[in-house]
Amino acid sequence: MKGEISLIFRELDLSEEEITYLASLFRRETVKKGELILNTNEEIKHQYYVLDGCLRTYFVDNLGKEHTIQFAVHDWWITDYISYFLEEESILTIECIKDSVLLRVEKDDFEEALRKIPALECFIRKKIERFLAKSHKRMLAVLSQTAKSRYIEFAKTYPNIEQHVKNYHIASYLGITTQSLSRIRKEIYKMDY
Repeated sequence: MKGEISLIFRELDLSEEEITYLASLFRRETVKKGELILNTNEEIKHQYYVLDGCLRTYFVDNLGKEHTIQFAVHDWWITDYISYFLEEESILTIECIKDSVLLRVEKDDFEEALRKIPALECFIRKKIERFLAKSHKRMLAVLSQTAKSRYIEFAKTYPNIEQHVKNYHIASYLGITTQSLSRIRKEIYKMDY
């Protein structure tokens, strides 16, 4: 576990004691394809770091339609951040779409670690800032870019993910139908040849 902690926080100059302490807070979980690690209507007090695999976060609207919010692959953090930070019941579901190895950390334990290790708090703040900026960029793209532009950006953000996810996952992430996704792929394929 200490090697994995060193990997997660590789940008920090942590002491052996700090690495050992952090390793004691995380719990390894192996999740199979199709399993849910988070359901709606729960109070979420933990988050996950993805060592390996692929997960997706999605929301189901009042009509029963799924909207994919995020994919999480190696070196990504994932949870229902609305529930995690605002202490509300979760509105999102997280599904494992490829067998995955995760590290789970409880919110109270992680908060204590942030207080004990100031460099860790700065590291996490920067991660949250980047996440917020990327979320805003994605929201603006949905509002202002064509579906084709959004797909191209998706492919850059998540290279090699398409072999693991279903077309309707990608389409729901982009806010389009699977038929539109197929048309966009054909257009791009024709441009490349």
